[in-house]
Amino acid sequence: MSWSWTFEKADGTVTGRSEHFDSRGDAESWVGENFGDLLDQGVDQVRLFDAESEIYGPMSLHPDT
Repeated sequence: MSWSWTFEKADGTVTGRSEHFDSRGDAESWVGENFGDLLDQGVDQVRLFDAESEIYGPMSLHPDT
């Protein structure tokens, strides 16, 4: 399995993709540790993929208001 994130603007426009991870846990830990940097780079939301299958998302990186 190959887990990765797509990076998106709030309107769903894809702006990039993360590196690939060996496990879902590794991918989720990575986004948890890096969401602040992603926000600084203009990423509004992410989607988690297992290979080409979307697992969940979009998940906003912005705090709930």
